[in-house]
Amino acid sequence: MNIAFDAKRAFQNNTGLGNYSRTLISSLATYYPTHNYYLYAPKLTGMYATDTYRNMHTVLPEKRLHRWFRSAWRSKYVVGELAKKNISIYHGLSHEIPFGIHESGVKSVVTMHDLIFERYPGQYNPIDVLTYRRKAKYASQYADKIIAISEQTKEDLINYYNTPADKITVVYQSCDEMFAIKHTESRISEMRTKYKLPPVYFLYVGSIIERKNLLSIMKAMLQLKGNIDIPLVVLGNGSGYKKKVKEFVAAHDLSDRVIWLNEQAKFAYDDLPVLYQGAKALIYPSIFEGFGIPILEALWSRTPVITSKSSCFLETAGDAAVYIDPLQPQTLAEGMKLIVEDTEYVEELKIKGWAHAQLFTREKCAAGVIKVYESL
Repeated sequence: MNIAFDAKRAFQNNTGLGNYSRTLISSLATYYPTHNYYLYAPKLTGMYATDTYRNMHTVLPEKRLHRWFRSAWRSKYVVGELAKKNISIYHGLSHEIPFGIHESGVKSVVTMHDLIFERYPGQYNPIDVLTYRRKAKYASQYADKIIAISEQTKEDLINYYNTPADKITVVYQSCDEMFAIKHTESRISEMRTKYKLPPVYFLYVGSIIERKNLLSIMKAMLQLKGNIDIPLVVLGNGSGYKKKVKEFVAAHDLSDRVIWLNEQAKFAYDDLPVLYQGAKALIYPSIFEGFGIPILEALWSRTPVITSKSSCFLETAGDAAVYIDPLQPQTLAEGMKLIVEDTEYVEELKIKGWAHAQLFTREKCAAGVIKVYESL
């Protein structure tokens, strides 16, 4: 088959959607090398190296008009090129497919990660909500098959858009295999020295936005103050909500216990598995996610996880996490205390986490996606 992808985020996004795109495309090219993979990208960057794959081809806008209006090329005009290039399937990797593709004769698949903008529209710019909704509704209605990254997302598609359940297949995502490599204490120590980190720390990884609930960690730390004073390393960026969190930290004399990693050093992505492995635990008290990739990265890294007992997190972490109520900081404080004091339980979590992570390998993800392609 000739399989095309919307590869914008593979080349331009260095977080969740970009990582999903790069990992999936590379996995398909590796485990199913008899197919040809065409990456339709508005522009190329150094974020994704494709030249090591002989069955992977990048496609850029060729016409002058399309180079001037790259966004329009990606969202609409690319349709006219697909049939001419004998594309069998077009896969939109992040909530959208080109408008008009349902009339082109080319089969389409879309990956839907979440409908958070429908659940919490107040946390988005109103214009963005309308844009996201228009694209997601079109994709849900006209894609031949939908891949949901969790049962939670499948349920939301059914509830919000009345999408037929038999049109949706849940295929869990994987993460970069570098998280599975176990690092030595010496390597972890080097990483701590490089970023001026303390020998013991909790870890938060993710955008600093209201839904991800960093403030609850600060409130839990305040409750533990004077008893358990392990600092929190924060890896992520934000604006308005981050300012709110910082104001709380300053007002309650917690500044010496919070390390804003992005502010003190340029963090190298290759160091992320080491950062996980050096942590006492990942704390991920998000209110809602489509999957929660940092949880999976932590499980692969053999790092204990404290996360919310809601949304998709029971799918992502299984029996390998300490579950808390994200709206009750007291439960989070109790979870942090448990991790610090019960070393036997921590070792049990690491073993369970590694075992649960095997459900989310690159090979299993690729096999699930290929099965969807073959059903068309």
